[in-house]
Amino acid sequence: MNNLLAGITAKAFPKSILELRTELFRKSLHMLIAMIPMIAAIDKGIAFALLSVGAIIYTYSEILRGKGYSLIYISDFKNFGLREKEKNCFAGGPVTLALGAMAALLFYPSDIAKIAIYALAFGDGFASLVGKVFGTIKIPFTGGKTLEGSMACFFAVLLSTYTVTSNIGVSFATALTVMIAEAFPLGDYDNFIIPVVAGTTAFLMLGA
Repeated sequence: MNNLLAGITAKAFPKSILELRTELFRKSLHMLIAMIPMIAAIDKGIAFALLSVGAIIYTYSEILRGKGYSLIYISDFKNFGLREKEKNCFAGGPVTLALGAMAALLFYPSDIAKIAIYALAFGDGFASLVGKVFGTIKIPFTGGKTLEGSMACFFAVLLSTYTVTSNIGVSFATALTVMIAEAFPLGDYDNFIIPVVAGTTAFLMLGA
């Protein structure tokens, strides 16, 4: 049934529309990581537990997918957000996303961790969405990243950091370093690198 629906969908919509649908779906889920600081403020242990359990279940479902099996409901939901290049290999984005958020909670004080996780949620999220929808100016040596996506990343991090710090200097520096880091062709590893870059920049500038 799933294969039949996939075939009908592929015939009914152009490839670009399907790619955009996939990106909107996965980045909507990606941005939900912004809820982690709120959960951690209540109980950091619960936040770590949610991230860990989510990563373990996802990893198990990916191992099963590689063997031709699936987890009922979870696999169908997860596979909806797979990019074309991920369909024949382990898609590690959600795992590195969880690890990036856990690293922020582990390495930094609560406000800095919030900056780092917001940079991951919104900076990376809007960079991908804006790049897919509006991106026309390719940045050389970045694996297809666009100027429009990088600018979206910059302003998303600038605004999210300013909501935490009310410091335009710290917000600008954090946004700039995250924008540069996001432009590198890091693949799924940017989910870990971006919060570390954001957190370290804010930590050093604030002297936290």
